Amino acid sequence: MPTAEELLRGPRGRRLCLNYLSRIDEAVGSAVFWLGRELDPHPGTLFHISGGDADDAEEPTSSEAEVAAVIRQVDPASISQAVLHKAMCDTVDQAHYWQEPDAEDVVAALPDVRHSLAPVAERLLAAMPGVTATSAQAQWTVDWRVGPDRAPIEQDPAAVLRRWTNEQREDEETSARERPADPHANWSGSWWSVPQQLLETRADPLDALQLVEDALDREVATVIPVRGAGRIREIGSTDDWADLCREYPMEVTASRRHDWFRVTGRDGRWLIPDWERVAQDWDAVHLSTWGYLCSATMLIDVDGEHATVIAGWGPDSTLWLADVAREGNEPRQMWHRLDGGDVWVPAETTDS
Repeated sequence: MPTAEELLRGPRGRRLCLNYLSRIDEAVGSAVFWLGRELDPHPGTLFHISGGDADDAEEPTSSEAEVAAVIRQVDPASISQAVLHKAMCDTVDQAHYWQEPDAEDVVAALPDVRHSLAPVAERLLAAMPGVTATSAQAQWTVDWRVGPDRAPIEQDPAAVLRRWTNEQREDEETSARERPADPHANWSGSWWSVPQQLLETRADPLDALQLVEDALDREVATVIPVRGAGRIREIGSTDDWADLCREYPMEVTASRRHDWFRVTGRDGRWLIPDWERVAQDWDAVHLSTWGYLCSATMLIDVDGEHATVIAGWGPDSTLWLADVAREGNEPRQMWHRLDGGDVWVPAETTDS
């Protein structure tokens, strides 16, 4: 069974707990903000409204012990599913793989703060009974193009994987030749660890729209029902991901070195799965919500020489490696952002 301790080992798990508390208690959010500002090497500039003695006032400060104390004063006895969903959306949206951990991730990782988050971690786990769910047959994918295009879902994953493999090899060769070996060098490039062009599905249409890393500010989307079955590899932990990289290794040290050094602080050799080889044995790979919260944006050891990162892959997401998924019989759904904000609502339902 999932435990609070395991949830708090993962950067996304810690961030979910901290996001939730910051949303239900203003004092937590304020304390985290001011401590994060002190710890952030690039905090930016705060603009104050001039007038009276306010110009001479000092900015508030906060310490690790003070943040932990404020967190301990909050009693999250009854978990709000609406607030939990918003906290999850923030947690996914704030995952970065091309820069150092942001201020809130740094605060959440501090020993006293992490320890103080244990009670809310236990409450949140109890409120997420499906956190370890495996891939379901009924799924949804998102086409971010305008609905009238009626484009079919991807039906040639083998071709996608061939292109992806060639692109990765070319990128690695070019990066080894042209980029410096110093991980501190100001270089950036490929940072994701999964092919972005494969068919990707979720069990919940709203999750497919909202739980997206590095999301673009799109305003409309077509949500398409998908049915699929086959040999599905489950990723529910760091060990599961490390095993996949050991079984089907693809070295990406030169192309990922600089970005993943900034994320993890590790200087060494990097692996991701060779997805074209994975497809020889598996029809799909599913990353559970639990696997995401415990494993994404963190350093994962593969062996004594190599490590890896789960990057660019959202929670409860299935990547289809073989041509075994088909559009379902249910109608496609048109969704749009409400008033340009974070809320998505169905616009209309159309026949596929």
